[in-house]
Amino acid sequence: MNAPTDVMEWHNGEYTISTDPARLDVDVIHTFLSERSYWAQGISREIVERGIAYSLNFGVYHGDKQIGGARVITDYATHAYVCDVFISEEYRGLGLSKWLMQVMLTHPALQGLRRWFLLTKDAQGLYEQVGFTYREGIERTYMEIRDADVYTWAAVEPADITIG
Repeated sequence: MNAPTDVMEWHNGEYTISTDPARLDVDVIHTFLSERSYWAQGISREIVERGIAYSLNFGVYHGDKQIGGARVITDYATHAYVCDVFISEEYRGLGLSKWLMQVMLTHPALQGLRRWFLLTKDAQGLYEQVGFTYREGIERTYMEIRDADVYTWAAVEPADITIG
């Protein structure tokens, strides 16, 4: 089974949310992530394009101008990871981020998943409004492999990596 490819759109006055990959303005997305986000400072355009290619993308538009977006990384069966959520500064305070989250959570291809998750430093209030909660009584430990400098160092060939 392949990932869903049907393009969907939602309208709210003069704003649109679309899953059409052809509408995405990679320049807008890359500029926001690499220059204005706290989580992807310095990210290359190539990595942004790769992330877009392997995610379900939601663009937020004012007319034809992209003003926000988000990605969902998912297997369409059990898990969905919400990331790269943004609304351009001049459009904040209009309820667009809450609407974006509601659209993502109700997307037909993302129903019946066991777990939705995300990481945030400063938008807990937004995510709580749409049903995200803090984990209580965590029976597993959050673990990661992290390279905080991944966007600033030159690519390393696999043969150059030593484990152990």
